[in-house]
Amino acid sequence: MAIQGTRKMDSGFAAWLRRDLLLAYRRRGEVASPIVFFIMVSTLIPLGLTPEAAQLAKVAAGMIWIMALLATLLSVDGLFASDYQDGSLEQMLITPQLLPLPILGKVTAHWLTTGLPLTLVSPLLGLMMSLPSAGYLPLLCSLALGTACLSLVGAVGAALTVSLRKGGLLLSLLVMPLYMPVIIFGTATVSYAVDGVNWLPPLAILGAMFAASVALCPMAAAGALRVTASN
Repeated sequence: MAIQGTRKMDSGFAAWLRRDLLLAYRRRGEVASPIVFFIMVSTLIPLGLTPEAAQLAKVAAGMIWIMALLATLLSVDGLFASDYQDGSLEQMLITPQLLPLPILGKVTAHWLTTGLPLTLVSPLLGLMMSLPSAGYLPLLCSLALGTACLSLVGAVGAALTVSLRKGGLLLSLLVMPLYMPVIIFGTATVSYAVDGVNWLPPLAILGAMFAASVALCPMAAAGALRVTASN
């Protein structure tokens, strides 16, 4: 019985993860939009502020993190939208698996197609913005954890606004206060490393935020989806 339950749990998570990755592959242009936005805006920052390396280095970490947040917001709005429109969301709600598992699978697919590419391309943008060499590893580590937190928290907001036609603005208002701590500690991780201070404490706080998000956000999103489906 325990093995059978484990298989059901794995199938709920893995099936929706595989499904969303396949859909993302078929919608490559749509999936690439946040990444293109991230790169384009980051390349325009030196033109809008100053081309001086010393000045750019002071704002590089914060600007990269802000761009990563905005790029995530562009894509998290549609996390459940297509499922709500084609009826897949109703099927997910009546499946025998625990509802947080399919949601966690969808969020994982979202991070793999949005957060992970943003993380991998960030060193290039750091180079363009004259980020000191000491900040690259902390930037990668903090973005890997931080973008996962952004996807998990964004899933709760997306679940609350999935039935609204234009819920993007409301979604931003709901999740932005919860995004602030992630940006603060993510930027602090890079800034500490650049200043020669131990950058592991803020990274550890990001890790704690990620652990709490994994434990709480899928359940919160599941409750929000059930409320939305009942109305």
